[in-house]
Amino acid sequence: MSNQKDMPVFLFTGFLESGKTKFIQETLEDRRFCNGEKTLLLVCEEGEEEYAPDQFAAPKSVYVRVVEDAGELTPENLSKWANDAKAERVVIEYNGMWLLDALYAAMPEGWMVYQEFCFADAGTFLAYNSNMRNLVYDKLKSCELVVFNRFETRSMNKMDFHKIVRGANRRADIAYEGPNNMVEYDDIEDPLPFDINAPIIEIGDDDYAEWYRDLGEEPKKYFDKVVRFKCRTFRGKHEIEGSFFVGRHVMTCCVEDIQPACLICKWDGAQTLREETWMILTAKIEFRFSKAYGRKGPVLVLQDMQPCDAPEQPVAQFY
Repeated sequence: MSNQKDMPVFLFTGFLESGKTKFIQETLEDRRFCNGEKTLLLVCEEGEEEYAPDQFAAPKSVYVRVVEDAGELTPENLSKWANDAKAERVVIEYNGMWLLDALYAAMPEGWMVYQEFCFADAGTFLAYNSNMRNLVYDKLKSCELVVFNRFETRSMNKMDFHKIVRGANRRADIAYEGPNNMVEYDDIEDPLPFDINAPIIEIGDDDYAEWYRDLGEEPKKYFDKVVRFKCRTFRGKHEIEGSFFVGRHVMTCCVEDIQPACLICKWDGAQTLREETWMILTAKIEFRFSKAYGRKGPVLVLQDMQPCDAPEQPVAQFY
């Protein structure tokens, strides 16, 4: 019933003419998926490809609703549409020009994204990434699978696409669909750009963002490790005696989202440091409670610091 506690949502994202409609149409023609379960299909973007509901495996079980404006996506409307359709699940073809946060904020209580797929036309993807990086990142950051349609193996380099996806999402599977619907899955390995087993882990100037994210995702593997990296001092909201903040600004997708990516570092002479002092820091990583975090987290224990110039690119990036 539509008022069940959990409403499964199958979310398909990507830009216009990226193959979303074709994939959803084929999915709803498959009796293994479209088996009579009441489905609300929200179409937030209409391109040249149109749905053929009469070809769905169970056409009477699918209720199609076209959403022409992002402002229509409210908890009240979504609940009403689901109730009208007596929906047991929801399939969404999302508009590539709308941010996903707006959709997630509008989902009624109990709606849960079971699967999120992103589709892209390989012929236009790199241009989209150059000109609308924030929208590309938005669609890549949480998806489980990225499908590059119309991929020409002879003229396109998989690495160009791989590194953009990995800059936003390290866990998504990547598929390349070429002529005759031939699909190849990405098997490019992503070794960390530094040796985590070295006596001192040397973090290159271009690798700070990747290291900082990896530290956040798998902190235990850095316990008691010694790292060396170029960083600058930051002023924290609350000064903690014998400690200071170090790190770099990191740009995830675009200039508007540049944020400081900092860690707390213990050193008795911390109060003598000026803000925006660049240094090469060598420190041991411990995990303990810190007032700076309000919880347990990585705490650097200073071993050595050497003044230095800022790196050529002071703002660290993933791509």
